[in-house]
Amino acid sequence: MKQVIRRWYPRVTVAVVVERRGRYLLVREIVDGQNVINQPAGHLEAGESRLDAVRRKTLEETGWRFPPDALLGVYRWMHPERQLTFLRFTFTGEVHGHDPSRSLDPDVVEVIWLSRAHLQQHRHKLRSPQVSACIDDYEAGTRYPLSILQEVSSS
Repeated sequence: MKQVIRRWYPRVTVAVVVERRGRYLLVREIVDGQNVINQPAGHLEAGESRLDAVRRKTLEETGWRFPPDALLGVYRWMHPERQLTFLRFTFTGEVHGHDPSRSLDPDVVEVIWLSRAHLQQHRHKLRSPQVSACIDDYEAGTRYPLSILQEVSSS
C-alpha cells in the first residue's frame, strides 16, 4: 500500500498594532460563527509582499490607510482544534486618511478602539492569543526595522 505523505504548510498572515491615546485599533469580526476581537489582519496572497499585504488588509478591514513603520514581531501559533499553524508578521505604525464610507470586509462587524484594560476584561473574546502577545511586545517597546524583511526575486 502506498504511503500518503502529508505536508505541513503554515498559514502566513499579517497584522497591525496601532495605538492612539491609550487605545488600540481593533475589529470585531465573525469567525466560525463567533463574534471575536482581532487586530486588523489577514492572509498573504500569492505574489504579494508582506508590506503590501498589511497595507491592503488594514484598509479593507478598517478603512484606514496604514504605512508600516516597523516590524513588531513574527508569531507562530497553532489553532488547538483545527491543527492549523499560523505564522503572523505583525507591524506597527500610525494610520491616516480614514474613509468612513468604504465598504469593509464582509466578516468585519465593527471597527473599534479599545484600551488594554478593556481587552484584558474581554480576553475570552480574542480571536487568538496572538492579539495579546502582539500588544505585550508593543508595550514593551519591541520594534525591528522594516529592512529586516527581504523579498528575494527568482532572477
